[in-house]
Amino acid sequence: MAKKNIKQNKNKKTKWIIWGSVVFIFLVLAIYTFSGVPSLDELENPKPVLASRVFSSDGELIGQFFIENRIETDIDSLPPYILKALIATEDRNFYDHWGVDLPRFFKAMIKNLFSLSLREGASTITQQLAKNLYALKEGRENPVDKAVRKIREWISAIQIEKTFTKNEIAELYLNVSYFGRSAYGIESAAKVYFNKRAKDLTLPEAALFIALLKSSVNYDPVARYEIALQRRNLVMYNMVDCDMLSEDEYNRLKLQPIQLASERLSHVKSDAPHFLEYIRQQMTTLADKYGYDLYRDGLNIYTSLDMRMQRIANRSAKKHIAEYQTLFDKNWNWDKNKSLLSELIDKAINNDTRYRTVTTTNEKAKIYNQLKYDKDFVDSVKKVATKVEVGFVVLDPKTGMIKALVGGENQDFGRGLNHVTGIRRQPGSSFKPFVYATAIENGYFPATTVLNQQFNYNGWSPANAGNDYSGYETLRWGLTNSVNVIAGRLTISNMAPPYQVVRFAQRMGIKSKMDSYPSIALGTVEVTPLEMVSAYGSFVNSGVHVDAISILKIEDRNGIVIDEFTPESVQAISPQTSSIMVDMMSDVVNFGTGAGVRKYFSYPAAGKTGTTQKFSDAWFVGFTPELTAGVWVGFDDHRVKFTNWYGQGGRAALPIWAMFMEGAYKELKLPLKYFSLADGVELATFCKETMNLGDSKLATDACPETYTDLVDANKMPGYCEIHTGSGGRIIHENKQGDSQW
Repeated sequence: MAKKNIKQNKNKKTKWIIWGSVVFIFLVLAIYTFSGVPSLDELENPKPVLASRVFSSDGELIGQFFIENRIETDIDSLPPYILKALIATEDRNFYDHWGVDLPRFFKAMIKNLFSLSLREGASTITQQLAKNLYALKEGRENPVDKAVRKIREWISAIQIEKTFTKNEIAELYLNVSYFGRSAYGIESAAKVYFNKRAKDLTLPEAALFIALLKSSVNYDPVARYEIALQRRNLVMYNMVDCDMLSEDEYNRLKLQPIQLASERLSHVKSDAPHFLEYIRQQMTTLADKYGYDLYRDGLNIYTSLDMRMQRIANRSAKKHIAEYQTLFDKNWNWDKNKSLLSELIDKAINNDTRYRTVTTTNEKAKIYNQLKYDKDFVDSVKKVATKVEVGFVVLDPKTGMIKALVGGENQDFGRGLNHVTGIRRQPGSSFKPFVYATAIENGYFPATTVLNQQFNYNGWSPANAGNDYSGYETLRWGLTNSVNVIAGRLTISNMAPPYQVVRFAQRMGIKSKMDSYPSIALGTVEVTPLEMVSAYGSFVNSGVHVDAISILKIEDRNGIVIDEFTPESVQAISPQTSSIMVDMMSDVVNFGTGAGVRKYFSYPAAGKTGTTQKFSDAWFVGFTPELTAGVWVGFDDHRVKFTNWYGQGGRAALPIWAMFMEGAYKELKLPLKYFSLADGVELATFCKETMNLGDSKLATDACPETYTDLVDANKMPGYCEIHTGSGGRIIHENKQGDSQW
């Protein structure tokens, strides 16, 4: 009896262990399964990863920042046949089930049982949404993984159905689904495949996207056109089967070929790649302040860029640089630069992955010698080193808005060096207007004369181009003809002391460090092209400098404004000085070193050329009453230079500026406006003899020879004391609206 009780107790204990194990395993599986189910908050407030979009001021999409290239759209804006095609193909009981289609599920399980596979999943649109929205499927799955995922999909789908309407579920599904070629959501897919908005899709195009939902690889219309066409037609036939499309219409539509926008569908191209990268850098800097994720949060970024101007800028730069590359290649001689070539080849080999990946000395020596004498490798090094680069930027001087930006010769790739914002180069003579403006602020005037003879100031002795010298010449003449000696005499005297030049240049927009040496008269400081153009805007904007700005407004994915931006401004120089400088710089374009502008552009314009020593850098910066723009042309390696006078700013850089202005004013129908003189700026008559003596004075009635030019009425010079007569006179003329060009 005792043995029997002991045996019974053992059986009970075994049963408890078995049942306990089963319950334990069940609990573990339940915990594991439910741990992968999205939280209630996640289910009620789904946040799919969205691309942040960058827009131009004229409403064009410039580009996107994304991990998943997804743009949301409203289902009400889509053609109704998109939803019909989706339901006919993916879930015909969509409007009748509660997230899970049990009859369809059991039918699928029976098929799987007979086929000894798990091919049939019977997932509803809601289940697929749950899988895509919450990343329920990760990598390869074994049968257990798949079963667990299905349970999670069921739970999530049921909660989604409780939270959202059917149309909201369909909208989320179309916005979240992957359509291949890096396109997430139907709006992005429409752009990538057909370069159009989703609302403009035709029925065959919509059917292709529904076909891609099954497999974006197997039904890729580029790689597998015929299979994609068959699947697309099957989608439309499903619509016929569901009485959503007539058979006659189907027979007509199935004959249409798949016409894609391009066969390079994954190639995302922007007309403003360097500007887009400039925006990315700024947005990355602002991310901590505003707490957004640029690549996931679906921001709308509104910028200052005008895409119409950008395309004109691209065209102008591309045309000129292509011509100048050919010209440079004809003049450059590597035989005269052998030591430079050796250094370049050595650097290129040391940076080559083939050389860097080997470890032993013998292997490195072998690779080094192979590459050093490899003609193709050497030619590639030569090509990179001698590539003519460009930086071109256009601003609205009144608002500081960047309207166009070309950051380099390569207009397809923006992640390289931005030659508008990312380089600092000597501006040469294009810096001289800041020196002359300082002199005008100090009470001098265009008719002030300076001795045009070489000097030696503490070892500094600048020379004129062609060693051409003369007697006393006016400041106007000196700026018009870019005379080095005259600019130099301003900074070695009290007319424009270097420390004052630096102060005024900083107020006008030059942010880079500048040393206050007399040589600043010849532009020996290093600045960015964007700084130069921004500073030049002060001249045409009545002396007011407005900081350059590119980002105007940032919105979140729901259109709620995160922040809006306005540039800072300051009265950098007096309106009278700026007006006089504009008039003097107009002469540069009409009669001086910038006269090449008139080959292309006949409207009122002003500016200044710049060429650095040994033709390293070529500049032209100038403005019209509406726009300020600047061009830098040169090489990334300072040791590569233009070989002779074709490297002057008036030849190497100016044509891009002039072609752009001609195109912008003509194609965009910009209004013809003239430069006007500020209040207090008047014409005065000077005695020519006093000018020839280096002490310009106002003429009296007795002065035999006179000269007329602008003055600031608040800073009038004295009268001529050489010629006496009945009294002096100042001739006032109203030049309002006169372009003088």
